[in-house]
Amino acid sequence: MIQPQTHLNVADNSGARKLMCIRILGASNRKYGNIGDIIIAVTKEAVFNMPLKKSEVVRAVIVRTCKEVRRDNGMTIRFDDNVAATTNQEGNPKGTRVFGPVARESRGYNFTKIILLAPEVL
Repeated sequence: MIQPQTHLNVADNSGARKLMCIRILGASNRKYGNIGDIIIAVTKEAVFNMPLKKSEVVRAVIVRTCKEVRRDNGMTIRFDDNVAATTNQEGNPKGTRVFGPVARESRGYNFTKIILLAPEVL
């Protein structure tokens, strides 16, 4: 579960290294976000000479969470860290590569471009 003030790692090569969630998009009073949700975040750490700079506000898609997600077949899946991939307004990824596995639940939210860039889909 991701809520405002949660720090996330970045799964792509857009230039950001750490993000902090500001808002979960969806309903007006939404408290938590899960895999596949879009968030508004601020860049806390960035790589030098890259497009994204520190303190820049971006949109991101949650790719992995520490909180387990239950699937329809009864299996639960959880990851070691909270990770997001930066996107633009249309939902296309800003980076050209995605590092680490991506949860299959992202496919249901039409983020197929992020899934195609990922090396592994769990």
